Amino acid sequence: MKMKQFVQLHREDWKQLEHLIRIFHKKKRNVTGAEIEHFHKLYQKTAQHLSYSQTYFKGEDVTFYLNGLVAKAHNLLYRNQVSSLKQIGQFFGTTFVGLFLQQWKFIIVAMLLFSLGMLGSFFTVLQDPLYLYSILPADIAQAVDPEQLGKNHDMINASYMSVTIMLNNIQVAILAFAGGVTFGILTVYVLIYNGIIVGALAALFWHYGMSYQFWAYIVPHGMIELTAIFIAGGAGLLMGYKLFVPGEYSRGYQLKENGKRSVLLLLGTIPLFIIAAFVEGFITPASLPLGAKYAVAFVTVIGLFAYIIVGNRLLTKKQLITTHD
Repeated sequence: MKMKQFVQLHREDWKQLEHLIRIFHKKKRNVTGAEIEHFHKLYQKTAQHLSYSQTYFKGEDVTFYLNGLVAKAHNLLYRNQVSSLKQIGQFFGTTFVGLFLQQWKFIIVAMLLFSLGMLGSFFTVLQDPLYLYSILPADIAQAVDPEQLGKNHDMINASYMSVTIMLNNIQVAILAFAGGVTFGILTVYVLIYNGIIVGALAALFWHYGMSYQFWAYIVPHGMIELTAIFIAGGAGLLMGYKLFVPGEYSRGYQLKENGKRSVLLLLGTIPLFIIAAFVEGFITPASLPLGAKYAVAFVTVIGLFAYIIVGNRLLTKKQLITTHD
């Protein structure tokens, strides 16, 4: 069955379920038994439609729509049994992971854009280190001194540094996300520009023969930090793409629906930024062997993969239960 046929065949059921959801929200105690029974039947049918759509129309708007509709109906059925704390756990345990896996292509594109800027500036500065001053902002270029790497860390206020770094990174993520409303143009700029800064610095330290030391101070927090920025950038690119290529839907509809999805992706990165800021404020400047710093980076990567794998398994289990309810 083609997607248009699928939508036309079941659209009326979905509209009825949406209508009942609105009624149940407004009139908690004036709902008839017949309405409840009809609601439950529509919920089961729509859950089956979602399962079919996830199999044959994965990544399409209709699948995201049905996923949201089933979630609303499910929450309405069981909202008295779910606490706010449990809802937060469900979001970070399954919802965020599901959104991450659905939008992984945009997240990969965000990573590639960052890598493009990083490689371009790396080879430019590698050719002539003086290019550093034309590539980087003056305050950054003048403050960089490879020979001072790792020194005077005992003078750093780790708590203040951690909070400052976290707020700065969240600002970058919000800018990358919000750039989606410019059809993704600002998002592309933010990703490439931040890649340029990292690449130029990496080339400078390469020139001084200190690449091993440089990356030892970058990767412990950078693996989590960059992952979060790529997710936020992917959210912005998703919104920009849907505005640029709205398909069968209006741009207003795409902005509304994909804007919600992108906001959830952005919110899901906040714990990642908190962890990255903690590592950057307390572990990165610590007087640890460089090998230990690389070990921390390795642990963070394993942790990220474990989180996605476990979250995906929980999500699959949840979807199976919902489909068979």
